[in-house]
Order: sequence, then structure tokens, then C-alpha cells
Amino acid sequence: MASDASPPAQPQPNERPRDLLAYERRFWGRGASWVAGIDEAGRGPLAGPVVAAAVILRPGVHIEGADDSKKLTRGRREELARRIVESALIVRIGAASVREIDELNILRATALAMDRAVRRLPRVPERVVVDGLPVRGVDWEHDAVVGGDGQVHSIGCASIVAKVFRDRLMRKLSERYPAYGWQTNVGYGTPGHLTALRELGPSPHHRLSFRPNQLSLELDS
Repeated sequence: MASDASPPAQPQPNERPRDLLAYERRFWGRGASWVAGIDEAGRGPLAGPVVAAAVILRPGVHIEGADDSKKLTRGRREELARRIVESALIVRIGAASVREIDELNILRATALAMDRAVRRLPRVPERVVVDGLPVRGVDWEHDAVVGGDGQVHSIGCASIVAKVFRDRLMRKLSERYPAYGWQTNVGYGTPGHLTALRELGPSPHHRLSFRPNQLSLELDS
């Protein structure tokens, strides 16, 4: 897939793009219906996997309110994720485990999760677009759009699906490891989470390679 189209123009501050489907329409108009938006959730937490979603929308379908998942409440994300799965042509999930994150590093593990999501699609997309910078170590060509979850509709949808899937997994794991507060922090390094790590040590689902200064100081004191 040669990159024959430039990414959507960057919006001005506080200016919402007029058409979140502008990227997809370029290819739908040429008869290319399989345009896959890719995004991930879980690069920053201290525990749990990194999860990627690949979303291929049906041509012309716009899901009102589906935008950058970080701007949405949990309830709104849950509602939109359901609508995305029901309305999209296809949705696939890929993940990289805590062990893979520790062995590979988070950037390579994120690429692995994205690659798994793409490879679980029934056939090769005619176009792939990812949020952020180009993904290294994959053999599928793609466009990369910084801030794409707020500019390209399929990426925004993928960000919501990935976030909802991962958060549900962390809340499920919190039933077995309630002391770390994953039911609310979903693995991020909140004060309560750091306190539990200091007092209990890491669980099997913690990323041992993640040693931010605050965490390192508390665990080693």
C-alpha cells in the first residue's frame, strides 16, 4: 500500500475538524471500503497488557460522539464501544502481555499488539492508518497521524474500543487483586496503587520493567 495521500490537516487549537470521515472518504470514493483505523490503550500503566484495536467502518457510517477516548467518561465510552461494534464492518483486538512488555519494551510491545489486531482481520485492508508516529517492525504499510484519534474517525473509534476492552480486563483482574485499586485506576500509578506496591510488592500482572522515579524510590526504601 503506497502512501499516496497526505494526512488530514492539523486542526487549530479548540477547532474541531469539520469532517471526521475526511480521511476515509478519500478511499471510499475510489472503491476501497476496507480502511482500518488502529489505536492502542495501556502504554503508560504499571500493570496489565497493552491493547490495540483495528476498526473498519462501513462506508459512510459516522458514529456520533466517537472521538478521542481520553475526552469521554467511562459510561460514554462503554455506550459508544457497543455502538461501534454493532455499526462497524469489522472490529478486531490485539494485545501484548506484561511479559512481552518487559521482554521487548513498551514501544515494541505496542507494535506487536497493533500487528496482532491487523493480522486478525479476515483480509488485508486496502488502507491502514494509525494514531501517532509510524509503527516500526511491522510489514504492513500505513499512514500515521499525530493526534489521529481526534481527526480520523476510524482511529477515534479504535481508541474507544481498545480503552473499553482493556479497562474491563483490569476491572476483572481487580477481583483477584483488589488491593491495587485496578477497579478504578485500571493499572495506572495512582498514590493508592503505589502504596499497595510498596506494602505488598508486585503482582504477576505488574510490569517489572516499569520503574518510574517515584515508584523506584518507594519500593527500594
